[in-house]
Amino acid sequence: MIKGGKTLSFTGQLLRSVGCSLQNCFHQKKEKTHLENKITMRIRAVVSEATMMNLKSSKKRSSPSQGELCKNLEENHIQTCGIHTLKRKIVREASSATHKKSAEQEIIKPSLFIKGLSFIRPFVFYSILLLFSLGVAEANCQGRFVNPLTDICWSCLFPMTIGGANVSGGGFEDTPNPSGFTCLCPRPPLNLPTPGVPISFWEPARLVDVTRTPYCLINMGGIQLAGGNRMQGRGSVAAKGHSGGLRRSFYQVHWYVYPVIYWLELLTDFACLERASFDVAYLTELDPLWNDEETGFILNPEAVLFGNPIAQAACAADCALASSGFPNDALFWCGGCQGSLYPFSGSIPAHVGGVQASLLATMKLMGKLHRQLMLHGTMGKEGQCQRYPMPIIKKTQYKTQMVYPFPTIGPSTGRGGCHPLGRSETLWASGKEFPYQGEDFGYLIWRKRSCCVM
Repeated sequence: MIKGGKTLSFTGQLLRSVGCSLQNCFHQKKEKTHLENKITMRIRAVVSEATMMNLKSSKKRSSPSQGELCKNLEENHIQTCGIHTLKRKIVREASSATHKKSAEQEIIKPSLFIKGLSFIRPFVFYSILLLFSLGVAEANCQGRFVNPLTDICWSCLFPMTIGGANVSGGGFEDTPNPSGFTCLCPRPPLNLPTPGVPISFWEPARLVDVTRTPYCLINMGGIQLAGGNRMQGRGSVAAKGHSGGLRRSFYQVHWYVYPVIYWLELLTDFACLERASFDVAYLTELDPLWNDEETGFILNPEAVLFGNPIAQAACAADCALASSGFPNDALFWCGGCQGSLYPFSGSIPAHVGGVQASLLATMKLMGKLHRQLMLHGTMGKEGQCQRYPMPIIKKTQYKTQMVYPFPTIGPSTGRGGCHPLGRSETLWASGKEFPYQGEDFGYLIWRKRSCCVM
């Protein structure tokens, strides 16, 4: 028989042996694991069984018979073998648990390392958030920042007149300027008429994105703002219809305040310059009237008067006038050779090419902003002293210059890189539209400026 002291001593050794194999796990986690509970229950069962056997052996007589001794030795051998078997099984389980724990620790090491460098995690998170919110890696949003030195046709500043005299023509077209050597404008604080000298010139004032991808800022380096993926399909070029008609397209337009002469300080202490900073002034994605022609009818109800063949035939004359000089402001519903300005929406019913459609979308937005009194008159005698409301656009007040995908800065057409609204793009648009990076467009808006320098 196994004595009680030996049994407890063996149990202690067994516990120490198993405890040594699981020592690392017990030190790292102070709560009992499932394997520990299982081992403890088995050892308690062995100790209880050994104790009961010792009690039984103490009650028997001191001189057992030979048969009983043999029986007890047989039972002792069986129990000893059972304990050794249990010992080997527990050691194997403890060893496998140790290896499993070591493997888990190796897997956890990288996460523990990152957790140790917790001060880096916020920067990584916000960097990833910024990249996803801006969508810089969007494959369908391409663009480039405008380089004021190489992408702007500075010769478009001319013709310039001072005191009614043309001081620099530059060979470009010009609108009629106020005559006379002097002008009168009220001057604060008393607002009394003060004499001055009239000056007229062309000023680069605004920047325009024309894109098929919502919230894609072409002239800001091709940055994709958040929310663009939820508006896919808002900008597109559709194929010809079943009836074989012209293609249709839809563009989003972004309007930037871009007083480049002022913030580059090319001319200092010049009262005629607009003193403003660069700003994103208008996004058509946020305008429900731009995305729905029926809703936009609230803003331009006169569109029903020009949706007929006679009114559209008059746009042919406007195209001819714009191609030879400046468009006719009386035909305010016409966009010259590009099409009709009405309705004021991003839909282009007759898409001939990307340049033609983007120019028409630009003119549509300009007409819409004038109707909303967000753009004003700056030319003529009325604009010498201050800007004045202009709810109906005067097309002769503006010129456009392409800055993306290719800036038009050279006199390739004999008239410089800027063109009046409605002029045919046939002579200069070749090669300006191509797949992937050449399907969206950017334009610089030149505005006629008349002022009275006092």
